[in-house]
Amino acid sequence: MPPVVLHMQQVPTNIPIEAESISPDLFVERSQAEIEAMPVTLGNESHRLGDFFKVEGERSDEIIIEGCTGRVRWIGSGMTRGRVVVRGNVGMHAGSYMRGGEILIDGNADDFLGVEMQGGLIRVKGNAGHRAGSAYRGSKYGMQGGIIVVDGNVGHEVGAYMRRGLMVIKGNAADFLGTMMANGTICLFGQAGLRTGGGMEKGTIFCQQSIELLPTFAYDCVYAPVFLRMLFKGLRRLGVELPVPINGLVRRYHGDLADVGKGEILIAA
Repeated sequence: MPPVVLHMQQVPTNIPIEAESISPDLFVERSQAEIEAMPVTLGNESHRLGDFFKVEGERSDEIIIEGCTGRVRWIGSGMTRGRVVVRGNVGMHAGSYMRGGEILIDGNADDFLGVEMQGGLIRVKGNAGHRAGSAYRGSKYGMQGGIIVVDGNVGHEVGAYMRRGLMVIKGNAADFLGTMMANGTICLFGQAGLRTGGGMEKGTIFCQQSIELLPTFAYDCVYAPVFLRMLFKGLRRLGVELPVPINGLVRRYHGDLADVGKGEILIAA
């Protein structure tokens, strides 16, 4: 089936649009009229999806979104299948609770990208905001599976409380990257902010550039981990071109010794 194409119409307000209904799981069995009638929220008012989007196509698990969608939230939330292509920016909570499928974002992603996701792939060609791949306030675990790739920079507390999965950040990261990690892997190719890995229990943070470590991380050795070579090879198969050549040697530090201390930060040697 051809994809369902959503053309964002101009909305004379700055209030965000809550659009949990934009999901391949919900579109795949619906006609065009049924898709247009799906509920969205603008502030405290309920509206139809067709009030804000021109809809083309029906009964497909592939969605293409065009227009100024930087204020549209919850796109692809909880999706388990299919593909969402956003030809522009995307609002908060995109891909949250995601369990499968793909979300491809040509522009920037706002805060809470892929929060508590369990599977699937999110690819952002621009920047991502704060707490991508992390946990919502009060939740025990953040991202529990899947892959998030950000070609640009990310904000604060990205990967916080991460339990499983993989995050690849080609640009820079702000403060508290991977804070309170329980497991999982984060690869950072740009510069890191303050307190990287603070409070982490387990998991791996790879940094291509030197970072300022907390004093509760202890140096171990210089070595060439096999899993990194396998990981980078797998990323290339996904079409993720690494921004710098990797020679394989890293300096290993373990911590955070203020907590369990079984996590590791690997810094390219």
